[in-house]
Amino acid sequence: MDKFQTLTGIAAPLPLINVDTDMIIPKQFLKTIERSGLGKNLFDEMRYLDDGSENPDFVLNKPAWRDAQIIVAGDNFGCGSSREHAPWALLDFGIRAVIAPSYADIFYNNCFKNGILPIVLPQDQVDALMKDAENGANARITVDLEAQTVTAPDGTVYAFAIDAFKKHCLLNGLDDIGLTMEKAAAIDSFETGMEQARPWV
Repeated sequence: MDKFQTLTGIAAPLPLINVDTDMIIPKQFLKTIERSGLGKNLFDEMRYLDDGSENPDFVLNKPAWRDAQIIVAGDNFGCGSSREHAPWALLDFGIRAVIAPSYADIFYNNCFKNGILPIVLPQDQVDALMKDAENGANARITVDLEAQTVTAPDGTVYAFAIDAFKKHCLLNGLDDIGLTMEKAAAIDSFETGMEQARPWV
């Protein structure tokens, strides 16, 4: 998993509440167990028309936001079913951070396990950043995980809270496997000791 430390990027405004995981990645794309390749189907039903062509009105299809790395969203982002494909699709598209007033718990935790930083800010601060995001590439937002701040294009700084363990994992690029591998030496030592103490096992 890639480390997350500081990110300065374009933020896409998505002023919708209750964006569920089926909106993020519809169920027909859940057959794969690969983490790559899902970005093209991110927000599929909003992003494409019935004939398969791009919907020119959807934010991520507009030139100013095609390279967005941050999404500024409404309340309860990531609600619905607990599909890990949702953060996979966001990450594969290039999204590394989401800013919203609240998230569904399972989606929130899945983000951290996949290298995405979900930031919780009060509604008025999200509203201000949403207005900034509407300016597209002309208004870049900076996220500093170590400092736990979001800096708006005009220099306004917003502080966010984050669990210390989740912060440690993101800063160091540690998913569940990475956390286990940190203990590899202790595990090897234990297994060697067990083999010597109980060779019949």
